[in-house]
Amino acid sequence: MYTILDRVDSPKDLKDLTLDELRNLCGEIRDYMIQCTSRNPGHLGSSLGSVELIVALHYIYNTPADKLVFDVGHQAYAHKILTGRREAFKKVRTRDGISGFPKRGESPYDAFGTGHSSTSISAALGFAEAARIAGTGEKAVAVIGDGALTGGLAWEGLNNAGSSKADLLVILNDNDISIDKNLGGIHNYLLNLTTDPTYNKVKSRIWDSLGESKLREWIQKRVTDTKSNLVRNSGGAVFEALGFRYFGPVDGNDLEQVIKTLRRLKDLPGPRILHCHTRKGKGFAPAEADPTIWHAPGRFDPETGVRIKSEKKADRFQDVFGEVLTDLAGKDPKVVGITPAMASGCGMSRFAEACPDRFFDVGIEEEHAVTFSAGLAAGGMKPFCNIYSSFSQRAYDQIIHDVALQNLPVILCLDRAGLVGEDGATHNGCFDLAAYRSIPNCILSAPRDELELKNLMYTALQLKTGPMFIRYPRGGGEGRAWRNEPYHFLEPGKGEKLLDGRKVAVLALGPAANRAKEAALACEQEFGLRPAVYDLRYLKPLDASILEEAGTFESILTVEDGCMKGGLFGAVSEYFAGRARKGVIKAVGIPDRFILHDSQAAQRRECSLDRDGLFEILTDMMKI
Repeated sequence: MYTILDRVDSPKDLKDLTLDELRNLCGEIRDYMIQCTSRNPGHLGSSLGSVELIVALHYIYNTPADKLVFDVGHQAYAHKILTGRREAFKKVRTRDGISGFPKRGESPYDAFGTGHSSTSISAALGFAEAARIAGTGEKAVAVIGDGALTGGLAWEGLNNAGSSKADLLVILNDNDISIDKNLGGIHNYLLNLTTDPTYNKVKSRIWDSLGESKLREWIQKRVTDTKSNLVRNSGGAVFEALGFRYFGPVDGNDLEQVIKTLRRLKDLPGPRILHCHTRKGKGFAPAEADPTIWHAPGRFDPETGVRIKSEKKADRFQDVFGEVLTDLAGKDPKVVGITPAMASGCGMSRFAEACPDRFFDVGIEEEHAVTFSAGLAAGGMKPFCNIYSSFSQRAYDQIIHDVALQNLPVILCLDRAGLVGEDGATHNGCFDLAAYRSIPNCILSAPRDELELKNLMYTALQLKTGPMFIRYPRGGGEGRAWRNEPYHFLEPGKGEKLLDGRKVAVLALGPAANRAKEAALACEQEFGLRPAVYDLRYLKPLDASILEEAGTFESILTVEDGCMKGGLFGAVSEYFAGRARKGVIKAVGIPDRFILHDSQAAQRRECSLDRDGLFEILTDMMKI
């Protein structure tokens, strides 16, 4: 089907291709990517934009000996297709297919596993220094997007690398800010000059001969100032101040220019940065027209670009969050919303439109988002800080030191809690319950449906001190009516009995309580006997009255969409550890391993968190 792509089984096959063949290959990769992701959705826009850059990198560098480290991994689909995974890419992000992100165990070409942002520079610096110590001569390249560069870890890596003499190339894949065409002539001239081998040899000799002199400092300052005034409108002087040699910007979709530039930069000494502009969604008109939607568009028609929307069964939790936040802000002028670059994903776009002066998208800066929220709270505001559960792990210290220790009323809304589906292990929100349960002053809650999310947000707003966590899963809710329902205060530490029963007490948290109820009713229908089911609602503080009642049953089953070690199971076990209770306590939740990419339904089935899995466990526990 493909003239060039079908001949490329590894990066070595690129070396024999002509420039025209490489250009044709880029087009074929884009078409293949579009065809595959139209059926198995993924992160398409960034990968479409970075095809030429990735082809050029594998053409110039000797991978996998030379290490390519991708930040986040949203732009790495062409890399996967070129490195022996073309057929496997047809099932990307499915259980039988490859991961949507670089993964060390998947291929030797995936030098470093990614999924969260801003890690590439630190990891690539590690590879560069390891190669120096071992004397292998291997190269290290970090490819980081302009969004990931907002993360603090990226700047920590830049600061460390710039003060070293590491053989490190950082490629800033900028797909947001356009190149100023008015400076095109000067920019091309200076790009060619600064990457020219003769120029750099002469420059190195002059620098060496001057030593650490005042004259060298003066010349270097004048050179930097001149460069900055001419072509550094994109901020190159900042990188040079950190100790990097800055090159660019270049058109990252101009294959010839990228190859020529990489060839010249490959053997230059020391840390250097190449600024590339790429067009997000390039080669697919709908994606170019709306890069936000086409970042991860879901299923679509590859010919027309019409997106195929799945049947909506219930409002998504993130949409409930956004609508309720907007309503609460209309009633209380102190309500503010904070998100680390996830406004559309977490449902805060609606709030941003309604209250632009109280909306803060801080970029990919989870640590800053939390401490900024703490400052807002200390200043008298009522901050709702929305962070994906797995991303909140980065702000653990800030949650302890800046929020909980000062007992500040920050409302931390953890979206994508539990099992998230096709994004897999890097994004599953498994650890928040266990991580934050041990922190003093905190309230931890998990709504079982849309109405409880609404009421928990209202409840959090009434509290005067201490952080409150509200964690809820990715995707659709339970279909419970909520819009026209009045707000109710849900007292912290008070849960709800959903079903009376015998023998077994099921203590559940969050939407898992609904599956537990379904399984219990199935037991009654099948055997005429059912367990009791409780929705604890709060992991901290626990409802002692429910636990005391559960303690009178023959056995207890805890059910949670989080890791069992340290979560609800840990809390219930601790509660009864000091009490003279002889019954068995069993657990259902996420086991002590990383759950791989699959559909959410399949992941929950794997962990027995669906109705059928719970039915089997309850049947055994009740000894039917």
